[in-house]
Amino acid sequence: MNAAAAAAAATPFDERFLDETAPVHDHITDAIKAPDLLRLSDNVVLARFETLKVYAALGAVRTLLERGTVKPGQTLVDSSSGIYALALAMACHRYGLHCHIVASTTVDATMRAQLEVLGATVDQMPPSEDLRLDQEGRVRRVRRLLAERPGMHWMRQYHDAVHYTGYREFAALVDRALPDVPLTVVGAVGTGSSSGGLVQALRGRDRDVRLLGVQPFGSVTFGSEGFSDPEAIIAGIGSSIPFDNVHHDLYDTLHWLDFRHAMAGAVGLLRAHAVFAGLSTGAAHLVAGWEAARDLGRTHLVIGADTGHRYTDRVFARHREALDPRALEPHRITDLADLTPPWSAMEWNRRSYDVRGGGAVRAPAPAPTPAPVPAPANAQLVRATDSPRTHASGPLGVPDRENQTP
Repeated sequence: MNAAAAAAAATPFDERFLDETAPVHDHITDAIKAPDLLRLSDNVVLARFETLKVYAALGAVRTLLERGTVKPGQTLVDSSSGIYALALAMACHRYGLHCHIVASTTVDATMRAQLEVLGATVDQMPPSEDLRLDQEGRVRRVRRLLAERPGMHWMRQYHDAVHYTGYREFAALVDRALPDVPLTVVGAVGTGSSSGGLVQALRGRDRDVRLLGVQPFGSVTFGSEGFSDPEAIIAGIGSSIPFDNVHHDLYDTLHWLDFRHAMAGAVGLLRAHAVFAGLSTGAAHLVAGWEAARDLGRTHLVIGADTGHRYTDRVFARHREALDPRALEPHRITDLADLTPPWSAMEWNRRSYDVRGGGAVRAPAPAPTPAPVPAPANAQLVRATDSPRTHASGPLGVPDRENQTP
């Protein structure tokens, strides 16, 4: 043994990582579904996923099979801007189902190649600068497919509450890793299933949990559709159509950010913590940093939905253009009429919001914002797992209208 090898062999290592035997998984989805938890500061923790929606896809497909709603060998179809498509393809691979994806224009060649090798068939929308037209076109294409091939099952990730089920396992992990501390979950609203499913399950465990949702300007979900962000490519964080899986009354605070601010958060996360993550994670990271500095007594959990690979050219290659996150702060508002780019923040206070009815906001039941409490000691971050409504059911188990916009 040479001197270098001897020195390396004698180097001490952290034996905490040997506390548990590493599991041997039967399928890749078991290996990648859970996030790595990384402490970014005393009261900010990042849940870093390779592909967040593996939880949603696995939970949904497993539940549908158990109910008999879908059968082995059947074809599942849905529209996706990227990470749900990959998650659904992997879930179908695991459970012996076929997969058909109507893909957004934002799905790149790398993602498409993975989908095709996994056995999925892919319809991709033509290039478009208008993500609203892209999203509406995808929905029309799914409807045509169902008319042509009625044996397909439409997963309806935007509407079917079955996608909430998989996040119970994520909630169990968070509950075990960050016990006995008040939590503030910070994440992109998107389809509503990830942040909503996590927080709903945590509150069901009697945890003190606030939910901060992040939206882009131009999304109908929380009333910013009157704005346009020319550089917006934050696919999946907002929507041009109503999503039934967004439960507005779960949210305590809303932040709206433009592309440049999300980019600042993503580049800042890589620069400060060596974490290469996507734009929705960057946006949540920026928001969490600002909020955490003003509420030291709560642990802020940032949802990092995916890696930064599909944003390399449009975001990270332009890192010299990125704004300094330390110099940024939101315009604080009390009414949607006062929304102002590039960054606005509003206390939502768990009120309802009728997207289809012209955006009427209904006042919430009295629920005062919790006062800040003294900062807790750092919780030990560990990995934890826990074993975990119908094809046409809505968030409350009521059948959806078949003719509504998906």
